[in-house]
Amino acid sequence: MKKYWSMLLIVMLSISILAVAGCGGEEKEPAGQEPAITKLVVGSETAYAPFEMVDEKTGDYIGFDMDIIKAIGEAMGVEVEIRSMEFTALIPALENGQIDCAISAMSITEDRQKVVDFAGPYYDSGLIIAVDKDTEGISTLEDLEGKPLGAQIGTTGADACLSIQEKDPATEVKTYDHVGEAFMELQKGGVVAVINDFPVTDYYVKTEASDTVKTVGEIFLADDHYGIPVQKGDTATLDLINEGLAKIRENGTYDEISAKWFE
Repeated sequence: MKKYWSMLLIVMLSISILAVAGCGGEEKEPAGQEPAITKLVVGSETAYAPFEMVDEKTGDYIGFDMDIIKAIGEAMGVEVEIRSMEFTALIPALENGQIDCAISAMSITEDRQKVVDFAGPYYDSGLIIAVDKDTEGISTLEDLEGKPLGAQIGTTGADACLSIQEKDPATEVKTYDHVGEAFMELQKGGVVAVINDFPVTDYYVKTEASDTVKTVGEIFLADDHYGIPVQKGDTATLDLINEGLAKIRENGTYDEISAKWFE
């Protein structure tokens, strides 16, 4: 009898071990293989028309950037979730893992490349000076020395203002959370000029302030390229976005989106 129960126990234990091993083998990822990306959580400062803005009727996020990242998601078969946040919060959000990437008309700069990796570039921009419609005698950065200037905080436009201030400490630089606030200050007379990305300024003048604001001078910093930042070292997300960007360029989707917002 003891022999019978001993044999039965051995058989039952063997079956249990095989079952556990079998279940573990079905769910375990192959060694060295990263889980497939199925969703991108994307940060954006959604008040920078025509790149990102809120549709007043539907509440949806729309704009060139929004269409681009959604097209990339569709091309790669991944879900895209947009999270609206302040521009200055985007890189910290990447660093602490709150978001997977950001798309927000963000210029690729050396300082930013020290802390994040950029997919792209996906758009070539440049800066322009905006002044009151009646302002005369301003067309260059030198003409702005010693004057009160406005720009969105954390942008290349703000950097340009600060570079003017370095040459002439009498220059006052006012920064704002959103570029719309800088334009409002310009219209109230609180600043003499706003320095900002050309396509955004051009869109604002044409759609909101053609009677009160104008652009002057030439586009400068014309080698300003927008990129899509990801967490430093996140090659999986970087490769996915670059591959998706290549696909929408090849199939014509990128050109369709560009024509929709800029032509």
